[in-house]
Amino acid sequence: MRKKKKFITSILILIVIGIFYLFENYPIEGTEENLNKRVESAPVTAENRLEVTFIDVGQADSILLENNGNYMLVDAGNNEDGPKLVSYFKNQGIKDFSYVVGTHPHEDHIGGLDDIIKNFNIETFYMPDVITTTKTFEDVLDALEEKNISLSIPNKNDTFSLGDASVKVLYVGTEEESDLNDTSIVLKISFENVSFLLTGDASTKVEDSLDRKDLESTVLKVGHHGSSTATNEDFLNLVNPQYAVISVGKNNQYNHPHNEVLNTLAKNNITTYRTDEDGTIQMITDGVNIEINTMTTDTNG
Repeated sequence: MRKKKKFITSILILIVIGIFYLFENYPIEGTEENLNKRVESAPVTAENRLEVTFIDVGQADSILLENNGNYMLVDAGNNEDGPKLVSYFKNQGIKDFSYVVGTHPHEDHIGGLDDIIKNFNIETFYMPDVITTTKTFEDVLDALEEKNISLSIPNKNDTFSLGDASVKVLYVGTEEESDLNDTSIVLKISFENVSFLLTGDASTKVEDSLDRKDLESTVLKVGHHGSSTATNEDFLNLVNPQYAVISVGKNNQYNHPHNEVLNTLAKNNITTYRTDEDGTIQMITDGVNIEINTMTTDTNG
């Protein structure tokens, strides 16, 4: 009888091991293998369209938006990226920006802004109400003063238009925040049925404070270069994006993007683009469809 029990126990153990092995080695939906499977997008041919370009500036952020000849820039990379961005924009025939936004005063977001200010006409310049003593921040202020451009501080729920696209301010931090990343201006850009959520370097603390009704978006610019300090699963479920973009440098010292974030994106079957792997990422939408192009640009200083 004992031998029979031992035999049955052995069989059960083998079955459990076999099931475990099957699940460990069989690629199921939501794994990283399926994360970046991309279907070739059809060209968007409509004249009225929104173009959002996530520019490769290494371990930094810079996002260009355009609709009907109206341009908006969100961040401008590191200090050394500034001259390259100026050349990139001039080669595209850009002379004026309706809006320029420095999401928060870290060098990897506002480093190139002084070059942008000096070389282009800017209608409205936004930054949060935060002061730092870095040379990078002072260079931005000096450039604004030289061009007689006011620094405007947006308020939560402010809205403005970029051509036929609508921009809503979801969050603006203040100097009361202990973490400068949490002063980031968070924006949602909507064009008919397609929307983009741009979160700067805002952490989970900020993400949790955002109004839930505003969060659902087609494209998420993943916060803080894919750091585990942002983009938890609850937030991702509320945003429910079809695409995610991570602006990040190759072999960076922070090991961004962190595996926790990549795993969460994979689990939710979100098609993810990364500037360290894809280069500059351009998304063109007619308000329904999205055409996605990736390219190499000389913009990473």
